[in-house]
Amino acid sequence: MTEEKSSKPSSVNPSAIRHPFRWWSDRKRRCRDRRREVGSWELREAILSSIYELEALLDSKPILAGKNALIEKARAELEEATEKLGHDEHPRHLVGSHLTVAQIHVNTARTLLLQAIPPDEVLPLLPGLVGVIREQLRDDDPRRVNSEQILEGGTLDAHKVQTILEAVDVARLEALREHLRVGSFVRIVQAVTGSLTFLAVTVAAFTAIWPWLVPLCFAPQNPPDSDNPYSVVCPVYSQTLPNGPSFLFSENFTAAARADYAVVMVTGVLAASISAASALRRINGTATPYPVPVSLALLKLPTGALTAVLGLLVMRGGFIPGLSALDSSAQIIAWALVFGYSQQLFTKFVDQQGQVILDAVRGPLSPDPSIATQP
Repeated sequence: MTEEKSSKPSSVNPSAIRHPFRWWSDRKRRCRDRRREVGSWELREAILSSIYELEALLDSKPILAGKNALIEKARAELEEATEKLGHDEHPRHLVGSHLTVAQIHVNTARTLLLQAIPPDEVLPLLPGLVGVIREQLRDDDPRRVNSEQILEGGTLDAHKVQTILEAVDVARLEALREHLRVGSFVRIVQAVTGSLTFLAVTVAAFTAIWPWLVPLCFAPQNPPDSDNPYSVVCPVYSQTLPNGPSFLFSENFTAAARADYAVVMVTGVLAASISAASALRRINGTATPYPVPVSLALLKLPTGALTAVLGLLVMRGGFIPGLSALDSSAQIIAWALVFGYSQQLFTKFVDQQGQVILDAVRGPLSPDPSIATQP
C-alpha cells in the first residue's frame, strides 16, 4: 500500500529548499506543458482528434483489392502528423507552422483513405468534399463545376471519386497558400516591430549618454522687460537664459536632461497602447494559429515612441506655425501624447492589410468576404 502511494505523482509542488532537484524538474515540466499550449492549443487538439478518427476509419472501412499500399502510406502520414505535433523535439519552431504541417499530413492521409475504399463509402462524404471545394475555388473553375455536377448526379464510381479528390487537393493547396501568407505577414510584422524597438532603445541610450546632442527643447521668448528674455523648456527641466540658446551640439546647454527622450518615448508608447486597444475593434477573429491582431498591436508601441520624438523635432524645426515654441514641460508631454497616438495614421494601412489577409482565409471561424461587403 505504501509503495502504491509513493508511485503516484504528488499534486503538491516540491519545496525549492528541501528538494531543489525535484523542484527544478517540476518547474521544467510545467514550462514544457505551458509551451505546448502557447498559441493554438485548441487547434492542436482538434488535429489530434482528426488523427484518432482517421486511425479508426483505417481499421474499420472496407479496403479495395490492391489498395493496401495506400492504407500503409496513410498510416505513415498519420504518424508523421503526430510527430509534428510533439513540440519537445523542436520547440523553437513556430507553433503555427507545426499545426499547418500536421494538417497537411492529415489531409494527405484522408485523401489516401478515400482512394482506397469503395465509392459507396465515399458517397456520404460527398457534400463535405464539395463544400471544401466551394470554399476555395471560383464559381467558373472547371473542377468545381464538375464536382457540383457529380454531387447533383448522386452516383459515384472510381473516375468520379478521382475527379472529386483532385479538386479537393487543389482547394486544400489554395487554403495552404492562404495560411502561409498569413504566417509570412505575421513574421514580417514581428521583424519590423523588433527593428523599430531596437531603434527606439538605441536612440534613448545615445541621448542618455549625450543629452545635449539633439535636445527636445524649445525656447519661448519672455516679455521684453524681463531680466532673462529667453526661456528654455525641456520635457524634464527648464531654465532661463540671457541670450538665445544654440540647440544643436551645444555642450553648454544645461537644461537638457538624460531622461528627456525616455520620458517622451514612454509617453508615446502609452498613447500608442490606447490606439492599439481601440484598433482591435476592427480586427475579426480567425481560425488560423497565427497571432495577427497581437502582432499588429505590438507594432504600434515602438512606432508611437518614435513618432512622439519625430513629431517634437518637427515642431522644434518650425514646420507648424504658432507651435514652434512650447511654453512648459506639460505642453511638451501633451504633444508627445498627440504624436504617439498619431502613429495610427501610418499603421492603419498595415491594419487594413492584415484584415484583408485574414478575410482571405476561409475557415469555419473566419468571416466570408463576400458577405462582409454586402450592405
